[in-house]
Amino acid sequence: MSASMAVLHRCCQRSALLVARRQWISSSASRPPLVSRLLLFLTQRFYDVEMLISWKSNFKRSQLQKKNAYYGFTESFYGKDIAAAYYILKLRGGFRFVGQSDWFRANRRGKFSWDFLQFKNTPLEEVDMSHTLVNYTGLTNLATQKQLRTLRLRGCPEIDDWFLARLHIFQDSLEELDISECPRITTGGLVALRNLKGLKLLNVSSLPRVSSPGLVIILLEEMLPQCQITAEGYNHSLRGADEEDMESRKSLNV
Repeated sequence: MSASMAVLHRCCQRSALLVARRQWISSSASRPPLVSRLLLFLTQRFYDVEMLISWKSNFKRSQLQKKNAYYGFTESFYGKDIAAAYYILKLRGGFRFVGQSDWFRANRRGKFSWDFLQFKNTPLEEVDMSHTLVNYTGLTNLATQKQLRTLRLRGCPEIDDWFLARLHIFQDSLEELDISECPRITTGGLVALRNLKGLKLLNVSSLPRVSSPGLVIILLEEMLPQCQITAEGYNHSLRGADEEDMESRKSLNV
């Protein structure tokens, strides 16, 4: 255990012991303050503060895996298109079927209409999963959508370079892609987009881990000459960037 964590643990123990002692010697029938009761509870249940932090991290990871599980059971009963649609709605995203003008979306409370079940064997054409917890594993649920034309992933915290590398499964259909404001995407991960030769619109705005954004945009334009690239939220100054240019080109293998 680190020194700072050890100190925090001792403080919790001392506070809890003081609370217990006061409860023992006090003649008052009133309950101790909420904070004091919480400290006592934590000391009794978690002998190590790091254990509590580890439990929280594992729980979060478990919930993420559960949300992005493969919906094979649903697919066996309703088909691949309904299974993909159900996965999107469960993550509070939205979609539009091929040949339909209406969108199906989950509301803020995660509720949605079940009318989408009547479109069995109708593939998805547009998908909006912005600000959801979609990740590399969950992408398996969309892999069967060979007519997917638009994919919006703005502000998704779990999308990374591995996710971008797997987008090649849509290389024959995808025309619009929005990966703006995704905090885990790096310059090296953008190289995978060269496989999407049919892209017409690409939004790479506000990617905090992309270095030398001005140069990266130029390289993306070289890889996807037919694509209109949107890149806002950057300082596009190119001065003093010769070394960064070489580094970016190495990362993108251009």
